[in-house]
Amino acid sequence: MDDDTAFAKAYSKQKKLTVGFYNLENLFDTEDDPTILDDDFTPKGYKNWDKKKYKNKLRKLGKVIAQIGKKETKAPPALLGVAEVENIDVLVDLIDTKALKKYPYDVVHYDSPDERGIDVGLLYRTDCFEVLSHETITVYLETPSGERDYTRDILYVIGNLQGIKVHVLVNHWPSRRRGENETEHKRIEAALKNRAIIEKIKAEDEDARIIVMGDFNDGPHNESVKNNLVQKDLYNPMVFLNTRYEGSLNHSFEWYLFDQIILSTNFMRMHENTLRYSKSDIYNEHYLTEFKGRFKGNPFRTYAGKKYLGGYSDHFPVYCVFKNRL
Repeated sequence: MDDDTAFAKAYSKQKKLTVGFYNLENLFDTEDDPTILDDDFTPKGYKNWDKKKYKNKLRKLGKVIAQIGKKETKAPPALLGVAEVENIDVLVDLIDTKALKKYPYDVVHYDSPDERGIDVGLLYRTDCFEVLSHETITVYLETPSGERDYTRDILYVIGNLQGIKVHVLVNHWPSRRRGENETEHKRIEAALKNRAIIEKIKAEDEDARIIVMGDFNDGPHNESVKNNLVQKDLYNPMVFLNTRYEGSLNHSFEWYLFDQIILSTNFMRMHENTLRYSKSDIYNEHYLTEFKGRFKGNPFRTYAGKKYLGGYSDHFPVYCVFKNRL
């Protein structure tokens, strides 16, 4: 019996599974792609990004992913949305790391029009998730002068999660780089695009199971998420996780929870529910943090500007645990 078969048999006895999301902080390969702005992440670039650093980051990310939700489910995530990946090759390299290759992971990915070349993707375990279809959906934005303002596409995947059909939307919304208020309208547009997809799904199946995940660059209480994405048909369990002491990222010594997983309310049903939401959390174990200094407790990132730190990511992963009652 090979490792994957043994794992599948073992997992089939488990009653819980994990769905997670992780911003991987600029997971670039070392090759120069002339179609995107990836020059910094090349051996001769600003960050002196080479194969040794690349493999070290892959190894560390693989280690993290294998542990997300494992304390609760005794297994790595069934589904993991990811952000800030350059191409499908880096995801293939990621699932081939020592920590992950013993599990039957596969990936869904499309190249986005984002100028930096960073995309979203979905890692899934083939022993508990069957992909039925997938597509990429554009968030169309314009600059004040009427030119196209490129951002990440939404990845839309339909599949059977332990026999239950689910619709998964993986997002990475426009950043706050030019100011929170100045860029808010862009994230509202991204929220409205998600709502349009959700309405189309529900028009065909009123009781559809929907998971919306991503780095929204806004928190649970911001206008884009609270009032433009989450309506009565969605529930945001992450609203309780963001405190002054915890979040998925830290900026200027303040915690934020931009990374979120939002669920259709049918995951909450207490009765006759074969796949029920159980809990959500931030995976912020001590080894993922800065151990000392003024940034103690913050995510241990790969870079601080040009300085190579050799950490994991500037974000912590978030995850939800579901009870499988089959």
